[in-house]
Amino acid sequence: MHALDFSFFTWEVFRSYVLSGMYFSFALTAVATVGGIVFGTVLALLRLSGIKPLELIAATYVNGMRSIPLLMVLLWFFLLVPFIIGRPIGAEMTAVITFIAFEAAYFSEIVRAGIQSIARGQVHAGQALGMSYGQNMRLVVLPQAFRNMIPVFLTQTIILFQDTSLVYIITAHDMLHGFTVAGNNLSHPRESYILAAVLYFVICYSLSWIVKRVQQKIAIIR
Repeated sequence: MHALDFSFFTWEVFRSYVLSGMYFSFALTAVATVGGIVFGTVLALLRLSGIKPLELIAATYVNGMRSIPLLMVLLWFFLLVPFIIGRPIGAEMTAVITFIAFEAAYFSEIVRAGIQSIARGQVHAGQALGMSYGQNMRLVVLPQAFRNMIPVFLTQTIILFQDTSLVYIITAHDMLHGFTVAGNNLSHPRESYILAAVLYFVICYSLSWIVKRVQQKIAIIR
């Protein structure tokens, strides 16, 4: 085996091959997090609505998504949807839609647990003031629940960022794809994958440190 040589990886190489993929990975993470929280909150409210048909629909969706690997969902959507609608939708758009739909199932469980963690006395107090179910949730329960859920949301976002590397399988230009292309074009594939692993570690470790700090601040507020 030849010795590893990282001298090829200059700022110019990073800018040309990796930077745009990094932007896409971060953008996909941000969009999927926001979309997943919004859609997941709707699913959680449906599961807690007390209306059996809505509970069944939401539970079926959540349990179904959580039972299928994200990679399979990506491939199914990428290969089957264009066949059904008769035109391609692109790897990037496939990644965005799939990640929002998939992550919503996980954020839904986080939101549901957060809502259930609020003392029932808070709900009863809102009802005593004449609030409707929607007003109670919007003004009393959800603000408290979301504050409790922030660390878990951030932790799930880190996992989501790691999962963005899976879009490489559908040829979307993410950060891992940038490292792969750089390694293949410059004949340093081993070094490129090692550098990719290091960069993923640095980013995820930094985000984990931020989550820990946020969790400590929330604990002080409580």
